[in-house]
Amino acid sequence: MKFTLQHTAPASKARAGSITTDHGPIETPIFMPVGTAAAMKGIFHRDVRDDAHAQIILANTYHLYLRPGMDIIERAGGVHRFSSWDGPMLTDSGGFQVFSLSDCRKLKEEGCHFRSHIDGSKHLFTPESVIDTERTIGADIMMAFDECPPGDAPRDYAARSLALTERWLDRCFNRFAQTAPKYGHAQSLFPIVQGCAYPDLRARAAENVKQYDADGYAIGGLAVGEPTEVMYAMIEVVNAVLPEDRPRYLMGVGTPTNILEAIDRGVDMFDCVMPTRNGRNGQIFTSEGTINLRNRKWEDDFSPLDPEGTSFVDSTYTKAYVHHLVASGEMLGAQIASLHNVAFYLRLVGEARRHIIAGDFAEWKRTMTAKLGRRL
Repeated sequence: MKFTLQHTAPASKARAGSITTDHGPIETPIFMPVGTAAAMKGIFHRDVRDDAHAQIILANTYHLYLRPGMDIIERAGGVHRFSSWDGPMLTDSGGFQVFSLSDCRKLKEEGCHFRSHIDGSKHLFTPESVIDTERTIGADIMMAFDECPPGDAPRDYAARSLALTERWLDRCFNRFAQTAPKYGHAQSLFPIVQGCAYPDLRARAAENVKQYDADGYAIGGLAVGEPTEVMYAMIEVVNAVLPEDRPRYLMGVGTPTNILEAIDRGVDMFDCVMPTRNGRNGQIFTSEGTINLRNRKWEDDFSPLDPEGTSFVDSTYTKAYVHHLVASGEMLGAQIASLHNVAFYLRLVGEARRHIIAGDFAEWKRTMTAKLGRRL
C-alpha cells in the first residue's frame, strides 16, 4: 500500500491524497461504508460500488470470526471472493466489539476472554490470534487489536488501558512480520492510537506508534461518550504528532459535520454505521440538513427524495412515498434511505476533496456545516 499526499488546503489542515492497494486506488478523504458481516445492511454491493461510488468498504473481524467462521472464509479464498467485492477492504480488529461486550468479557495480559453474542460460547482473542484471523479474512488493510475504554474513563484506568494496548500492539506487529498474506495480494497493518480524552496520553500514544513505520495510522476510542469539542481536541493532539506522509483514519466517526470538522483537522479516512443505521430508522442526511421521514409533515410532499442527490433513489422516489414505506415498516423504505445516506456521505467527502484541491475548502466547510446541522 502506498499513500501520496497531493494537496493541503489553505487556512486548514485538510488534505487530499491517494492510496494505492492491490485491489485498486482510493482517493482521500474517503468514507468507508460499514459492512460488518461483509455486507452493507439492505444494499447490494453493486449499488454501493456503482451508484454510491464507494471505493473501499469495511468488514469486522469479530463478526466474521464468529459467523461464518474462518474455515468457510479460507475455503472461499478470502473475504473478497466470499463476498464478491472486488475493491479494497479494511477489517477492524474486533476490539471495539469486545469493548461493547463489557458484561461478558474479561481482559488479561494474554488477551480478551469473551462469550459470543450469538450462542454464549467462550472464546479468546489475543493479538496473535487476531492477526492470524485477519490474514485469513484477507482485507487490504488490517487493524491492530486494542482495548477501547469508555470516553469518560478515569485517568488511571485510561493509562493502564493504553499501556496494555501498546504491549498488544508490539505483539500484533511481531505476528504480522512472522506471517504472510494468503491470497496473493498485499496487506497493511495500521496501529490504533488510544488514550481517551487525556492529551498527554494521546500524544504519548501517537509518538509510540510511529516506531512501527506503518502504512497508515488510526485514531480510536473517540465518539464513545466524550463531548464533541473534546473529540476534536484529541484529533488535533494526535495529528500534530503522526507522520504527514501516511493516511490518518478516524474510527467510527460520525455525523456529516463530524467528518468535515475532522477533515479540517487533517483526517483522511472515516467509517461509521450511521448512514445505514439511521437510514433503517427513516432518517436521511442531505446538504440542506437532516430529514426524519417518519414525520407526518412529509406524507404529502411529492418532491424528489433529494433534488441534489446523486443516487438513483434520490430522483426516482418522492419524500411522500418513502415516508409511506417507512411508516408501513416496508423493507424497501430502509433500503432506499440507507442507499441515499451512503451515497450522500461519499458525495460529501468527494466534494470536500474537490474544494481542498480548488483551495477554498475552509470557506466551503463553514457554509456546509451551518446547513448540515439543521433539522428539516
